[in-house]
Amino acid sequence: MTSHEKGSPVGRRSVLSGLAGLAGAAMLPSGTAAGAAAGGLEFADPAWGRRYPAPWPELTPYGLADTRTDLWPRADNSFVLPLELRPRDEELGRVWMRDTYVNCFVVDGRPLYVATGTTRVPGLAAAAPWNDGIFVWVAPSLHGPWRLVDTSGIRPDAEKGKVWSSEFVGENRSGRTVVAPWQEFWYDEQFGKRGQVWAPELHYFRNTWYIAACMGDHSRKVGSFLLISDGGIEGPYRLAEGNADKPFGESFIGGPAFIKPGAYHHIDGSLYTEGDDAWLVLHNHLYARFRDDMEDIMPATGLPKFQQSQYAPEPYLEGAYVFKYGGKYYLLHAAWDRSSTNPDGTTRNAYDPPGPGRVQYQYDAVLAVSDRIEGPYSKRWTAGVGAGHNNLFEDANGRLWATFFRNPAFGYWADPARVGEAAVAGVVRLEWTGPASNRIYVRRRGHGGAIVD
Repeated sequence: MTSHEKGSPVGRRSVLSGLAGLAGAAMLPSGTAAGAAAGGLEFADPAWGRRYPAPWPELTPYGLADTRTDLWPRADNSFVLPLELRPRDEELGRVWMRDTYVNCFVVDGRPLYVATGTTRVPGLAAAAPWNDGIFVWVAPSLHGPWRLVDTSGIRPDAEKGKVWSSEFVGENRSGRTVVAPWQEFWYDEQFGKRGQVWAPELHYFRNTWYIAACMGDHSRKVGSFLLISDGGIEGPYRLAEGNADKPFGESFIGGPAFIKPGAYHHIDGSLYTEGDDAWLVLHNHLYARFRDDMEDIMPATGLPKFQQSQYAPEPYLEGAYVFKYGGKYYLLHAAWDRSSTNPDGTTRNAYDPPGPGRVQYQYDAVLAVSDRIEGPYSKRWTAGVGAGHNNLFEDANGRLWATFFRNPAFGYWADPARVGEAAVAGVVRLEWTGPASNRIYVRRRGHGGAIVD
C-alpha cells in the first residue's frame, strides 16, 4: 500500500484507453431506488484538460450492493498473471492464491513488478489449518515474464521463492528474530498441525523491502506483523522488534470459536507510505503511524480509528487498504454482498451482517474517498464485484489496476461449477472519474479497448 500521488495528472498517460460513453443504461439490481446509470462523459475542471467517465448515482438506501456486470473483472478488462509455477502448482496448471497482492516499484531506475499472496501446501484444499509461508514473484512487465525470486543464495536447499516461513525458526539469533514463538507451528487434537500466514504485502520504502502480513486463525496468536529485509527483495527477512511477543495492536474477542481467548488481534495488516512516513492499516477501522525506525507503531495500543461513513448496521469488513490518487485518499475494504428477498419478492443485494435468509453472494471491493488519511471518508460505493480483499496500484505507464482472487470459500465462486477457476492471481484495469467526483471503479464496458502492457 504505497502512495502513488505524483502531483497533477496533466501530461500523464491516460488511465483510460479510448474513452467512450456508456452504451445505454445498465440495469440496477432489483429493489434499488437509484434508477439510471450515467451515460456518456462529464467534463471536469478545464485546468485538468481532459474528459472523464461519469460516476454512477449512489444506490439508496445506503448499504445496497451494486451487482452490475460492468463492475466484474471480465475478459475485456482483466487477466490472470502467468506466474512461474512451483512443483506444487503443476497439477493445477497455475498458482492457487488468495488475497492477491501486486504492485510496481522503481528500483535502480527501472520498474519492478512484484506479486505475492496467500498460498496452500500440497494435499490441503485451503491455506488452513497450516501453510508454509510467503512466496514472492517479480517481473519487468505486468504481463511478465513472472519469476520466483531467487532465494538460493540464502537457503540453497529450500523451495525457490519462499522468503519467510514459520519453518525458519531455526534462523533466530540473539538480537535478530526471524520467527517469534507466537508464529511457530503447533499441534492440537482438533486440527493437528496448526499455523498459517495470510495476506502478505510487499513494499519498497526508503530503499528497504518490507512485508506486512498476518498470522491466521489457526496460529497461536492471530494478527498482523512486519518483516524487514536485511538484503534485497529475496531477503533475508527478520521480524520487527515490536512483534517479538505479539501482533500489532491489542487483543480482543473475535474470530472462530476455536481461537483461544486473548489470541485474536486485528488482522490483514497493511502498509501505507507517503514521502518518508509510513502507517499501519488494520481491519477494519484502525491505523497507526510507524516509528521512524519502522520497528514498531506509535502508539503501540489504543490505536486511532478512521472516520468512516458506516453502513447501518455495519457488517464485518476485511482487507483494509489505503491508496492515494489525484490528491485524495481512498480507503478500500472487502465486504460480503449478501442476497435476500424483499417483501415484494424481489432480490435484495446488500452489505448486510449475517442473518436469516441472507446468503453470501460476492466478496466485493468497496471504496470511500477523503481529503485526509484519517478521514472523514465519503459514503462507500461498490468498486469491483467479486474483487474483495485486494489492492490498488499504478503501473509504470500511469494506469490504474486492482487485484482480485475470486473467493472460493463461499458464494458465487464456491459453486462446484466455478470453484476450479477460483483462487487466482488476477489483475483488473480501473478507471477514475476525475477530480470533480473522485470515483474509482473496475473499468466499465465501453471505456477502452484490449488490454496491452
